Amino acid sequence: MKIITPILFLSLLTFSCSSLKQNTEKTNQMKGEIATFLTFQKEDAEQAMNFYLKLFDNSEIVNIKRWRKEGPGKEGTIMHATFSLNGKLFMCSDSPPVHDWGFTPAVSNYVECMTEDQLQNLFTKLSENGKVMMPLANYGFSQKFGFVEDRYGVSWQLNLQ
Repeated sequence: MKIITPILFLSLLTFSCSSLKQNTEKTNQMKGEIATFLTFQKEDAEQAMNFYLKLFDNSEIVNIKRWRKEGPGKEGTIMHATFSLNGKLFMCSDSPPVHDWGFTPAVSNYVECMTEDQLQNLFTKLSENGKVMMPLANYGFSQKFGFVEDRYGVSWQLNLQ
């Protein structure tokens, strides 16, 4: 029994250190990377994030921190979340104060679509309950292009080369 205990301890320590090393490596990989940060003011950051995750392949939630009962934000809403959409890093939060500013189409997410089906699908889903700013058409700089503001106020430029 005395021999098993140190072996078990060393095994657990090795496993814990390798898990810590993996998390640290992932965090270090993100350091220095430029990410889009979305500040939501209607307590809908999680809805928006999950909506976007369904639209893009190779997407995942990296980390979520939620407001607690004693925090300034509504309990359970997102204090800070990190997620990736098709490998691109995004962050978001539910802002406790409502600001005089919001999202603007002057800053938008640009998506280069691989196929016309992908372009049409993204355009349809992102513009649902949103606003079409430029309908899908050939504007002379690509085969087809569209510009939409989604239901959360975030702008998207969708292009098919």
